[in-house]
Amino acid sequence: MSDPLALFGGNKVRTTPFTRWPIFGDPEERRLLRALRSGKWGKLHGDEVSEFERRFAALHGCRHGIGVVNGTVSLRIALMAAGIQAEDEIIVPPYTFLATATAVVEANAIPVFADIDLETFNIDPAAVEAAITPRTRAIIPVHIAGQSADMDALMTLARKHNLVVIEDAAHAHAAFYKNRPLGSIGRLGSFSFQSSKNLTSGEGGIVITNDDQLADMCRSIHNCGRIPGGLWYEHHVMSANYRLGEFQGAVLNAQLDRLEEQTRIRDYNGRHLAERLSRIPGVYPQHRPAECTRHSYHLFLFRLDPTEFGAPRAKVLEALEAEGIPACGGYALPLYRQPLFINKAFGPYLPNAAKDLDYAKVRCPNCEKICYEQGAWLEQNLFLGTQADIDDIAQAFQKVYEHRRELSRH
Repeated sequence: MSDPLALFGGNKVRTTPFTRWPIFGDPEERRLLRALRSGKWGKLHGDEVSEFERRFAALHGCRHGIGVVNGTVSLRIALMAAGIQAEDEIIVPPYTFLATATAVVEANAIPVFADIDLETFNIDPAAVEAAITPRTRAIIPVHIAGQSADMDALMTLARKHNLVVIEDAAHAHAAFYKNRPLGSIGRLGSFSFQSSKNLTSGEGGIVITNDDQLADMCRSIHNCGRIPGGLWYEHHVMSANYRLGEFQGAVLNAQLDRLEEQTRIRDYNGRHLAERLSRIPGVYPQHRPAECTRHSYHLFLFRLDPTEFGAPRAKVLEALEAEGIPACGGYALPLYRQPLFINKAFGPYLPNAAKDLDYAKVRCPNCEKICYEQGAWLEQNLFLGTQADIDDIAQAFQKVYEHRRELSRH
């Protein structure tokens, strides 16, 4: 038996901090100062954002990138560019950040929730197919935690039913499906650069695509409805100023230089930890199909079966925290259980459809099991360190498991 749990007075497994996030240095400072001193702080006059758009799109297998203020806006712009109309239905997973579904509402369309696969945490193509109706116009798969959804199956469904696929790749910078960059497989891809993301400028987002017409529409929507060759005060579509700023572009260009190595390290460390933790009864790391040829590990997802493990999830997570391993229970509610959806607090959107919607009747059993009983995660910065960091995490899990009976009594 190992030392007593730190939760009950024993020594911690981990006493030093993990890799800090964000990581930055002289490259970010130089680019920021150059942008500052240029006096060209907006995208329309500077060079940083346009450089980043080209580089990021190319890295992800696309000809076009449109930098915008955040990842929620990028989803909404993608929906608008794809021609989504009022009260169209858009299929989304219920285990994701709120923005995947609220961007649909802000496009005046209806989110329809399709359950996730219990082992991969990603949207289940069979559930998607069951959710398709004559009103369905698009699917938004989320590459949860940075692991690719089953894109072959989803694209087959999209072709069969003439649907647009918009990839929510907010977690999936530089991740691959069958060696194809995520974000390039559907008609459009959406990424976030919010503070916690694997590529960050504090806030920001981007839409990428290989479709010239969709790219033109996205550019117009994000730039007040302007078009190439048009007058400055000539506006063609419903739109606003959603442009990314030069300071964010400067930071992102420097961060992009770091992304390949960081992604390689995360992927290696994530694979290693998954192998270690899968030996512990009741701990089920996110199942990784062979098609996921690179995982970005924005999150390390795992299920903890309290019965098999021998202690409640909340107590296990509390014990891990005490051992110096920051762990989280993940999304506590399926999106359809959020007060926003239960109360249909949609503001001016969906005025006709809302009266017939009843999200209280939605059931996604796998999502509910993960949210209410088994889901948990570790954050991406834990995977940027050394083999010793991963060994500490695995040791802490093993220690908690060995003390499971004591833990369950308290």
